[in-house]
Amino acid sequence: MNPDIRRRIDDFRHRFGVELPILLAPMAGACPVALSQALANAGGMGAMGAVLSQPQDIGWWMAAFRAGASGPAQVNLWVPDPPPPRDAAAEAATRAFLERWGPPVPAEAGDAAPADFDAQFAALLDARPTVASTIMGVLSTEQARRLRDAGIHWFACATTLEEARQAQAAGADAVVAQGMEAGGHRGAFDAGRAEAQMTGLFALLPRLADQLDIPVIAAGGIADGRGVAAALMLGASAVQVGTAFLAAEESDIPDAWKQALADSEPEGTRVTRVFSGRAGRALDTAHVRAAEAGDAPRPRPYPVQRGLTAGMRRQAKADDRLETMQAWAGQAAWMARPGPAAGILRAMWQQAQALL
Repeated sequence: MNPDIRRRIDDFRHRFGVELPILLAPMAGACPVALSQALANAGGMGAMGAVLSQPQDIGWWMAAFRAGASGPAQVNLWVPDPPPPRDAAAEAATRAFLERWGPPVPAEAGDAAPADFDAQFAALLDARPTVASTIMGVLSTEQARRLRDAGIHWFACATTLEEARQAQAAGADAVVAQGMEAGGHRGAFDAGRAEAQMTGLFALLPRLADQLDIPVIAAGGIADGRGVAAALMLGASAVQVGTAFLAAEESDIPDAWKQALADSEPEGTRVTRVFSGRAGRALDTAHVRAAEAGDAPRPRPYPVQRGLTAGMRRQAKADDRLETMQAWAGQAAWMARPGPAAGILRAMWQQAQALL
């Protein structure tokens, strides 16, 4: 292995307590404790996507994780957006459209609000994960100091060099370079700029690695050892993988979602706002296509749209109906394979080592 790559990997491993430079991406609603435990015990890092979680749930998740895992975990928080503008007529049009795809949508559904960020942050400090990670922005100087005082590392997701520089200046210990290939929500600091900042990982990654003084973690489109090796060669100190683990035995996503991954072509996913109001990459289902059509109402801002679609998404999960499911997936979804998560992780690293 190239000495520079080996040094970066070893520095990352020793600093953040992992054996392998492969981390589970924090996927809200798709990171059950069992999946994180399996990966942490196999040498990686577990993850909780806590954007939808109440503060007490963060403590519960970390306690359950520690009960069966010896490795580290990260807890991911969503830096709050400004309050969304409201438009009663536009929301009524969206409700009418959604009722063609799911149950009736009450008018108050759009009043949905995110969990209290300050309370989540306090709960994270109490829970003491190895890493606190953020998406959609950076922490304040005071919040970064409190993490340091608690011995918690901070990873900040970035989609551009400017965002990465902001994170480094704010005190982040590492930056997650999120390429456009990644499944789930785009991490753009400015919600309105997400679609304009669609840079592929292998263009974004070396740019950040060349300009930053802190480690860069590569995310987006990495689902086997070839992607891991390529990212490490381009300057990453580690990789963060999400979609590739969605088909694992320990994943608890609906069967229809799992089965659709293997049949998905790279162009079979789409960045869309139709589920939450924030841009995110999902499988290109019938509902997504209809909601993106020119005659469909435009999605409302986050979290209004998330509240409006909540009933449809719950019903889709209960019915195992892919057509209306919020099925986040990256462009490498076709590489997701069933089997124990630990085996998927080890095979990924073995292949990467052979290539390096």
